[in-house]
Amino acid sequence: MTINCNENLIDLNTPKVMGILNVTPDSFFDGGAYNGIKNSISQVKKMLDEGATFIDVGAYSSRPGAKEVTQEEELQRILPVIKAITKEFPDCIISIDTFRSSIAKACVQEGAAMVNDISGGQLDTNMFATVAQLKVPYILMHMRGTPQNMQQNTVYDDVTLDIIYYFSEQIYNARLAGINDIIIDPGFGFSKTVAQNFELLNQLELLQNIEVPILTGLSRKSMIYKTLETDAKKALNGTTALNMVCLEKGANILRVHDVKEAMECVQLYNALKSS
Repeated sequence: MTINCNENLIDLNTPKVMGILNVTPDSFFDGGAYNGIKNSISQVKKMLDEGATFIDVGAYSSRPGAKEVTQEEELQRILPVIKAITKEFPDCIISIDTFRSSIAKACVQEGAAMVNDISGGQLDTNMFATVAQLKVPYILMHMRGTPQNMQQNTVYDDVTLDIIYYFSEQIYNARLAGINDIIIDPGFGFSKTVAQNFELLNQLELLQNIEVPILTGLSRKSMIYKTLETDAKKALNGTTALNMVCLEKGANILRVHDVKEAMECVQLYNALKSS
């Protein structure tokens, strides 16, 4: 449960928090809020001060039905931000949220230390080889199709077992390509109904059998606010409740918009486990 980020060994036996930085105009919760360099740097500082170990930067909204973004536009959005973060916070561990190998490579060359791929290598056949060449940890998520059509692909024999089979196959292919550090993300909200998301969460501990670190990203998602009959802006309390469930069921990284509250979850979980 240790990963190598820029020659720093990160022990994931103690859960860590990954802060989300969306440099997009249309993300479901904070679209447009951090598009300028000044706003991005300010948010990164806030998340680092609150205890984030990783900062996940994305320039392509993956919310259901999101508009297609060209490779050129994604690069224009993300690269200046990566350069600015690296300059301002040289020790910051930056994760790149992209399914395009060319974007991943360009950002790692500017100082990023991880690749977070929502497609698990399915949307770019060069991704595994590129990550292996870059020698960085790889977050392999479960999704069917694309952000544009993923919610039309929600039929499973058994959602949890089908996802475990998927990870077994994709991890094998990633290892074959030469990727050493792999983290899995079950992809809550991606190609899954609200009921399937809760079924998967209820059986999340089964993913520990894969024997790689687990990242969960439930932050302010529709499974929370639809269940509570509210909206993403009012879903922080629900996020906190389910983040604690994730920790109890073996999550090693919580990917969140709200770092302070997630860190409090981790602190309370650690106190509980050590009592």
